Amino acid sequence: MTKDSKRIIFLADMQSFYASIEKAAHPQLRDKPVVVAGDPERRSGVVLAACPIAKSYGVTTAEALWQAQQKCRHLVVVRPRMETYLRVSVQITRIFESFTDLVEPYSIDEQFLDVTGSVRLFGDPWRIAEEIRRRVRLETGINSRIGIGENKVLAKMACDNFAKKREEGIFWLKREELADTLWKLPIEKLFGVGSRMKRHFHRMGIYQIGQLARMSPAVLARRWGVNGEVLWRTAHGLDNSPVSLQTHETQKGIGHHMTLPRDYHTAAEIKVVLLELCEEVCRRARSKRLMGSVVSVGCRGADFDAPAGFGRQLKLPEPTHDAMTLYEAACRLFDRHWQQTPVRSVGVSLEQLVPDNVVQLNLFTDTHRQRSLARALDDIRARYGQDAILRAVSLLGAGQARERARKIGGHYK
Repeated sequence: MTKDSKRIIFLADMQSFYASIEKAAHPQLRDKPVVVAGDPERRSGVVLAACPIAKSYGVTTAEALWQAQQKCRHLVVVRPRMETYLRVSVQITRIFESFTDLVEPYSIDEQFLDVTGSVRLFGDPWRIAEEIRRRVRLETGINSRIGIGENKVLAKMACDNFAKKREEGIFWLKREELADTLWKLPIEKLFGVGSRMKRHFHRMGIYQIGQLARMSPAVLARRWGVNGEVLWRTAHGLDNSPVSLQTHETQKGIGHHMTLPRDYHTAAEIKVVLLELCEEVCRRARSKRLMGSVVSVGCRGADFDAPAGFGRQLKLPEPTHDAMTLYEAACRLFDRHWQQTPVRSVGVSLEQLVPDNVVQLNLFTDTHRQRSLARALDDIRARYGQDAILRAVSLLGAGQARERARKIGGHYK
């Protein structure tokens, strides 16, 4: 047996996380079809979470709210409360940490656990999974599902493809049983295969995971490079990555993206949002003591059937975390590539990051004064709120800074 095969890894997923929290907080919603979505009053935004009752009407996560309401006329729509969800996520992490110190957040409602060393303390893996589910249900009111495997890939696919469909909410996916379990599933059920890759595989006549698993990895590598080899390894349940508290590689970029409440048609409107995004990106860069030398700008329209927009980047003369410097570069990209089409989403990112103490002095600009002013603004916002001090353009109709200050991760606190 290899070292990797001796590991026991869990992927714990919280069922309909946001909706489950709302039902636990409001017992009168227990038997109602509940979704958590953007703005119930304006019927705008997308469904962030749907409870099992809502899903029985065909409501799906990520669909437009108005479409969900057409499927279920008596749908109960709850505005998201991100601060509450983050607090419950931390509470669940603490439960996991009472079983193992190797807990890796995968998302707000999914976490990997390495319980290899916990078996001698708490019993066999299945028993540990049952106790974790019991604790989470008792202390938060949320149902959880747990996939078990000898590595993270197997645990993830065990949870997504099997545990979620079983009454006990637990499934152990073993490599020696893949031919009778995982390989019989459609190709899109393989971790890492999205809708685009699914279409590629279908054009090749590959419809099941087993067909991919039986192919030569060299053939897949020639066609898709490293990604092809990774998918072959995934189909065979091969993965050596550790469960680690350090969940992210060294940060390569800092970005911020915003979906607008309506189509923006004029350059003046869009540039208001560009400035707000540049301010937010640079604030985050300064908080991490980083600067970047590449700016990326992306704009997209609202028609997903006929997508319009652009995504471009520009190399800056020197690293910066100054909002106006970033904004001027972003405007150059925008003026050069925008084709006068309506815009519904805008994004700005700062890349090729370096520590902010690695900067050449510029004899023609007062860098120290710019930095001091930016730090003062950061301190005011940190103390009194992000909307405590705003640029005048943010008070115009196109401005989104005040509304964004009421949110976490784009959703209401």
